[in-house]
Amino acid sequence: MFGGTLATLLATGCVRKQFFQPDARLDASTALPASADSVRGVTAGRQYARHGSLYNALVGRHHRPSWAAPVSAPVFRLNTAQRGSLQPGKVGGGFNSTSLNLTSDDGRAYVIRTVDKDPIRATPVAVRGTFLVNVLRDNVSSTNPYAALLVPPLARAAGVPYSSPQLFYVRPDEPAFQSDSLLHFRGQLAYLEEKAAQAPERPVPNAIVNSGKAFAGVFASPARRFDQPALLRARLLDAWLGDWDRHAGQWSWAEEAPVPGGFASIRPLPKDRDMVIYRLDDGLLGWLIGHVAIPHWVTFGPRYKNPVAQLSNGEYLDRRALNQLSRAQFQATALDLQRRLPDSVLQRAVRRLPPAVYALEGSRTLAAFQARRDQLPALAETFYRNLAREPRIAGTDEAERFELHRYADSTVVAVFPAQGKAAFYHRAFLPSETHRIQLEGLGGDDSFVVETHGKAAGHQLSIRIYGGPGTDNLTQPGSGIRFEQGSASGDKAFDKLPEE
Repeated sequence: MFGGTLATLLATGCVRKQFFQPDARLDASTALPASADSVRGVTAGRQYARHGSLYNALVGRHHRPSWAAPVSAPVFRLNTAQRGSLQPGKVGGGFNSTSLNLTSDDGRAYVIRTVDKDPIRATPVAVRGTFLVNVLRDNVSSTNPYAALLVPPLARAAGVPYSSPQLFYVRPDEPAFQSDSLLHFRGQLAYLEEKAAQAPERPVPNAIVNSGKAFAGVFASPARRFDQPALLRARLLDAWLGDWDRHAGQWSWAEEAPVPGGFASIRPLPKDRDMVIYRLDDGLLGWLIGHVAIPHWVTFGPRYKNPVAQLSNGEYLDRRALNQLSRAQFQATALDLQRRLPDSVLQRAVRRLPPAVYALEGSRTLAAFQARRDQLPALAETFYRNLAREPRIAGTDEAERFELHRYADSTVVAVFPAQGKAAFYHRAFLPSETHRIQLEGLGGDDSFVVETHGKAAGHQLSIRIYGGPGTDNLTQPGSGIRFEQGSASGDKAFDKLPEE
């Protein structure tokens, strides 16, 4: 039996041609009436539950029962899915999902995307015909197909923007999905959601942009600045939910109107919550992948198993847009999240799982949320210390003045417009937390001024300065300070735009 299971797992033959379920309906042999508004007995992907106990022990049981659990869903129709009708637009989707952009009569943008995934597009062309595709496809069972339904009430309570996905069944004969590019929608479950995340108690933004445009704007001028406390709140919520897939492509950004005589705040809008309550390490192979090969694929459970690895997929954002916050702010945010997420909120959220899936996962998920909530301050401390070890601080493409004040017990960094008196960056660093500070002038003719106050006894932080393009100068250099006129290397440059 073991040999047969291992052969199935590691077969070197071609990719399985009939991997996915042909139709979500369990009784697909019976025609669905044209007038049907809803369907019962549909599954997100019962192909993931076709393996035996030995396979599950080797690879992992993951969320296979939830993928095969029968649920109910309304039938998708363009003219009734939202208020008014929806007009189909461009076919999209990342490496896994297939999606269709839609526009409502009132101009609001929506997207419908498949619940099931096909990661074949994420694999190199050379291996697309091999067993590795079967392995990657089977690993989709590590996600819970209905996890995204939990997020809206939790994010709303936490004060984090959110989208509200709605589950639908797409008929095989739905006219909007007859093109070859939308083949994967036919007869399957899909989520419909508005593209613009809802932001509790915030004004309507001037614009909503992707990560590339948001960071380019902040790098260009201090007139645009990230709402760092808002991002911290969102990132701690990410970790609490177990959502490790938070790279730059998983965010939109709302640019608010500038305050009079001030700056425009750029606040984060999270999207794509497919990796919430992820489960991988409940089998030998899954454990090896999650603990050795790809450590940021962290399994959700009652404790934070590897918080630094889980948060690492968002490191680009964290290093650049959380670099001004103190340890006290991290702790205060964690305590506020604890207060905002009482058991009553958790219970209502978990009840949003379909009944058959709640029977499988409800109690376990609720208990894990409660335990993780209690550990939020410890998580925030770990997160803070990881970022504080080697902070990176940058100016913009305009001319700035960097001031470094070195004291016996701390180093204070402040950044000003070249001709301004109000700092747009200010933070004190402690030698017990920080080993090295990296400053980058980016564009413009920047000046770096170092002042030592008193004897400045004790440990001195290492300072590395990259002036960047332009004519830059350093005054009063001291021990432990390294200055380079050029920019940091391309891969590490502060102003390298994010990959989405």
